[in-house]
Amino acid sequence: MKIAILSGSVYGAAEDVARRAVEVLDKAGFQSWHKPGVELDEVLAFAPEAVLVVTSTTGMGELPGNIQNLYYAIRDRFPAWSGLPGAVIALGDSSYDVFCGGGEQMRELLLELGMREALPMLRLDASETVTPEDDAQPWLDELVQALRA
Repeated sequence: MKIAILSGSVYGAAEDVARRAVEVLDKAGFQSWHKPGVELDEVLAFAPEAVLVVTSTTGMGELPGNIQNLYYAIRDRFPAWSGLPGAVIALGDSSYDVFCGGGEQMRELLLELGMREALPMLRLDASETVTPEDDAQPWLDELVQALRA
């Protein structure tokens, strides 16, 4: 199964989690693909059979700048991903009013596209962790099982 990993990061933590996802998924026998700052045409050329979004949250619950263009392109062009499995890992800080708002935005978009949620969204709290990629590991292991089912 070909899995596109789409990421948005402010300080690099979401990229670290995305790189861990590549390791876990590849080791499990999937063909994962991750490119920070990717354009929608590149994602479509890869022809994913599943999509994993890893994004942090910035400002007042918004997506980071390096994934906003991809978000708008997906929203405007509405790729034919209906029925494909999708999942979201959201990074945020619970001390802010909007916790994991960027991830919520991406999750809602995937659901609008008709993707089926492979696992409930993982919320990683920056006020509780310094190694989000390690905290994501058990969820990523569950994702492997969910994608195989």
